[in-house]
Amino acid sequence: MADIVIVGILHKARQAFLIAKGNWVFRGCVRPFSRTALDGKAIVRNRGRIRIGEKFRVLAAHVPVELGAGEYGRITIGDDTFINSGTSIGSLASITIGNNVAIGNYVLIMDSDFHNPIDHTLPGAKAPIIIEDGVWIGARATILKGVTIGKHAVVAAGAVVTKDVPAGALVGGVPAKVIRYLHTDTQPLSKP
Repeated sequence: MADIVIVGILHKARQAFLIAKGNWVFRGCVRPFSRTALDGKAIVRNRGRIRIGEKFRVLAAHVPVELGAGEYGRITIGDDTFINSGTSIGSLASITIGNNVAIGNYVLIMDSDFHNPIDHTLPGAKAPIIIEDGVWIGARATILKGVTIGKHAVVAAGAVVTKDVPAGALVGGVPAKVIRYLHTDTQPLSKP
């Protein structure tokens, strides 16, 4: 019984440490006492505006997570959102990530081309990205500029999202296409 109590105390102490670390690393991005937890390393370049909601969690134990907002870039991350190792989010326009979003390992989210493909000294095209509440994004997926991903959609691992994703859809492939619509309380699984 004493072992269980000690394990519980150690777990709570570790959680408190991860929250303190997260609030420190994301200090320019979070509200005070937001319970942001960071396990591992994050690289934050906030030349624009990065705002993070309550209970944001990052697990980057073996590869850092990167958040970068350029001079006019905005990144907004909602409550209870989770980001896994190696994810990189870069904004020169606007990236909005909703509540209860799960983002897998090595995901790339970019709202800009960052340079012109013909003349690298010129800025590239940019357009806002919106990822709505309850979305799951699989490992190594890429989300490109101008995309809206609807509520409770799932992006399969390795998908490259270049167009809007309807709410409740499962998308996959390069470029990503709707595979099927996911089960809801009122609708069974169905083909697009």
